[in-house]
Amino acid sequence: MLCSGQVSAGTPPSSPRNAGCLASGTVTTRLLTDLSAPALAAALGPDSVVVLPVGAIEQHGPHLPVATDLITAQSIAERAVAQFGDELDLWLLPPLAYTKSNEHAWSAGTFWLSAATLTAVLHDLGRSLARTPARRLVFLNGHGGNSALLQVAARDIRLETGLRTFTVHPRPPADQGGQSPAGELGMGVHGGMDETSLMLHLRPELVDMSQAARWVPEHLDAYRHVRFGGSVSFGWSSDDFGPAGVIGDASGATAGYGEQRAAGMVTYLGEALAEVARFDPRPPTA
Repeated sequence: MLCSGQVSAGTPPSSPRNAGCLASGTVTTRLLTDLSAPALAAALGPDSVVVLPVGAIEQHGPHLPVATDLITAQSIAERAVAQFGDELDLWLLPPLAYTKSNEHAWSAGTFWLSAATLTAVLHDLGRSLARTPARRLVFLNGHGGNSALLQVAARDIRLETGLRTFTVHPRPPADQGGQSPAGELGMGVHGGMDETSLMLHLRPELVDMSQAARWVPEHLDAYRHVRFGGSVSFGWSSDDFGPAGVIGDASGATAGYGEQRAAGMVTYLGEALAEVARFDPRPPTA
């Protein structure tokens, strides 16, 4: 543990031994960019886990801000690192805001990178982290449209740099086998009950519930395989399902439900990151 809420006795607050601690003795959010370069190099070690929140800036219907995925990824990452950081040696990088969101490119307010550009950015960040003593990098993804690309990038960065790389979601997306409320028929993938409730908990001043409505593609429930969360995936644009760009039912969202979901995400991430911190694919030696 780097610090447990008190600055080490007889050691100046600016010492690498106290990196991540304030002069008052309180623990920071373990944000790497708060440290000087020498303090960062001293704070990190081969068992450190560096977490990069990956969000998106994209339309989320008429009731949610375009920064919904960014806010969610950053907020949940901050809570998880604050709660489990000392125990697991977790460190936080500033979030990556602009990512692969071209399924929402039809709408004003969507700012997106091509797959090639985002892949190059991820590789550059991986190479940068590889110059530090840390050997574990986690992409904490808040936008389902990034998932496949992050998995490919994580594998390539592993092969190129030797870092152990991981992709984790605060919750598995509904279109990738995750759950959504029953009323959404398993297809609440964008701007629905979960995301709206989370935003009512995290940033209620940015939510306009007078514009929240139900936009569930119920006709897809007749398909067994080709559907969100089905065994056959399909390419789509969010305006394929209606002019609002929403795929889900935001009408019943509540801050209380969002608070429960956020707490569950942080608990899950604590368990997942504990495994990340000790993961080794090599068979144990006798």
